[in-house]
Amino acid sequence: MTDQLDNYLAEVEARFAASVDFTVGLEEEFQILDPATLALTNRFEELRDDGAGLEGRIAGELISSEIEIATLRCESFAEAAAQLGCNRGALLALAERQGVALGATGTHPFSRWQDQRIINTPHYLAVEDRLKYVAWRNNTWSGHVHVGVRGTDRAIAICDAMRGYLPHLLALSANSPFIESVWTQLHSARVQTFLKMFPRCGIPDAFGKWAEHRRYYELLVRTGCIEEFTQIWWAVRPHHKWGTVEVRICDVQTEPWQALAVAALAVGLIATLAASYDDGRPLPVLETRFIEENYWRAIRFGLDGKLVDFARGVEVAAPDAVRALVESVGPAADRLGLRPHIDDVERLLREGNGAQRQSKAHVEGKSIESVYAETVARVRATAGGGAAPEKGVR
Repeated sequence: MTDQLDNYLAEVEARFAASVDFTVGLEEEFQILDPATLALTNRFEELRDDGAGLEGRIAGELISSEIEIATLRCESFAEAAAQLGCNRGALLALAERQGVALGATGTHPFSRWQDQRIINTPHYLAVEDRLKYVAWRNNTWSGHVHVGVRGTDRAIAICDAMRGYLPHLLALSANSPFIESVWTQLHSARVQTFLKMFPRCGIPDAFGKWAEHRRYYELLVRTGCIEEFTQIWWAVRPHHKWGTVEVRICDVQTEPWQALAVAALAVGLIATLAASYDDGRPLPVLETRFIEENYWRAIRFGLDGKLVDFARGVEVAAPDAVRALVESVGPAADRLGLRPHIDDVERLLREGNGAQRQSKAHVEGKSIESVYAETVARVRATAGGGAAPEKGVR
């Protein structure tokens, strides 16, 4: 096992050494729905088998009522944005061909987890075997952002610093106030369901250097805690296969402009931290106990609440805390062509994110089912069209 593990980690290190800074990959997870009832339906395998032209972009995610679609590796954010729109259009066309609908909220508001089926793949059957109830209960949908970062130590330093911004990204992206026919009065029931239940999840420790991350990974493998890297489900992690920093904290977004606004802020933060690292400036690395406080506030109150600025020891309204981040990434936004989508962060703050919109409609008297129906209609109405260009790799 030692030789095999050493060879694996040598390949990971080579992958990061060859990684191209600020390439982008975007992943989105969608609910597969019965179009009449909007309940979850176990139809992933049929969509996969009918997905000609989407090979390498669609994948299963634990349950058969969920489908993930990802961009290829993109050299610029503009390319990733175009591919995301094309992906949504192609996936919607596939769904309509198969007679199903698509939903995009962090949790399904009323379908029972007991009615969902784990997909029949070796990877997810192994996840079920290890986790049992925890895996069965995980009916959640998120959006992930991959950003190319050259160098293992550099990637670890950026992950360490990004930990402190995860609550801000969660507050901005919160899109799951309902689950099991209950208005939870949380803004992200997804996080409470998934990240608070799964092992090796949520906010990781700060590692400082790649060598410490490597030692930890080697220990987990040698002691049988994990069999492979993807069984570490941290909210931000250095991705061994792609040579990226992967941000995994965000609820999936109902509309593409929302997804791109959130992703652009994540990319801008990573690029800004990389510039500071390259200039020899220390990166801001918060202790986990402080991050956990803001993490809870984002879960519970989202953009309606306050986050703590621990450097100053004061509370800040969550929208203003997000605006401060937007201002801080301005140079990176201009350099990387993020500006049109970064500007949409303000639109999201002004119009309200998914959790705010859905909760407001429910408080005004709409049923959970009718509120959800409106989000499904928005997915369909705002999907792009066409097929994504066939170039690059994930």
